[in-house]
Amino acid sequence: MFRNFKIVSNVIFGRGCFNQLDDILASRRTGDDTFVVFLADHVFRENEPFKARIPVRGRDMVIFVNTDDEPKTAGVDALVAQIRAACDRLPAGVIGIGGGSTMDMAKAVALLLTNPGSAADYQGWDLIRHPAVWHAGIPTLSGTGAEVSRTTVLTGPEKKLGINSDYTLFDQMVLDPELLAGVPPEQRFYTGMDCYIHCVESLTGTYLNTFSQSYGEKAMELCLEVFLEAPPDSDDKLMMASYFGGMSIAYSQVGVCHALSYGLAFVLGLHHGIGNCVAFDCLEEFYPEGVREFRQMMNEHHIELPRNLVSSLEDHQLEKMTDVALVLEPLWENALGKDWKTIMTRDKIRELYQRM
Repeated sequence: MFRNFKIVSNVIFGRGCFNQLDDILASRRTGDDTFVVFLADHVFRENEPFKARIPVRGRDMVIFVNTDDEPKTAGVDALVAQIRAACDRLPAGVIGIGGGSTMDMAKAVALLLTNPGSAADYQGWDLIRHPAVWHAGIPTLSGTGAEVSRTTVLTGPEKKLGINSDYTLFDQMVLDPELLAGVPPEQRFYTGMDCYIHCVESLTGTYLNTFSQSYGEKAMELCLEVFLEAPPDSDDKLMMASYFGGMSIAYSQVGVCHALSYGLAFVLGLHHGIGNCVAFDCLEEFYPEGVREFRQMMNEHHIELPRNLVSSLEDHQLEKMTDVALVLEPLWENALGKDWKTIMTRDKIRELYQRM
């Protein structure tokens, strides 16, 4: 069976296109009592020029989301409660402005406003029953692919796992490369490597097909150009690499690195980008060419990864990391095939973690 998957229905790209957000939202504002919720990364809280560009009207809410930690189901539940307490009707839209964490929060909030219970109830595949509130993603970092993904990755009480659903997809993307200006170099690298690793895992996976290969090869080409050649339009190219990388895994899947990084995030609290880099650097056995190029890009940008992160962990923590990684069965199957359980045993996963 071929999977019939959805894509984001409206995309606007170009330098300065963020200024058209008010026009985009005009069709959503159908009356005086309608309102829009803007969820913005807390790094913009004191940025008055940027805040002035957010097209706030009437009863709109602007909420700054703390992204010091990975997005959590409890945080989503708290935001949903805050919005419901402020108004007795649904917002006309939820707009996520920031990196992958902020966009994941926006997607999850849009879903939980129309579906009962906690965000933790929906961690898994196709558990959402009702369409989300109309929602838009505006990335201010590039690489995560969150702007095009059908998942919103959240850490819950028991696991780190996405809410995977066609309803998760944004209805609108605003891709403005100008918004990437000023991102700290290390953060830019780690998020960009998320995209690069998406491509390596997609292009070497057993789920590979011409659709995912076409997007993945172009995204990888753009990543290598951005991080090894540094062209003047690097931000434009990195933003498109993120888009293409996200599309590549939409019809395939990621693999060993992402599965292991989920365990690192759950137990150690590592952000997704750096967690992927820490894990990928130890995976020559599975991705020899990708790891070689990754180290070349690290050297070019003078990146020093944290080391010995797992050496002081207690046995129960290693066991929990292994549990979290093993939940992600589609990732392992993509990487290693249908017999992956004979290859990736608990002992093998522990051995890989102990290299980090």
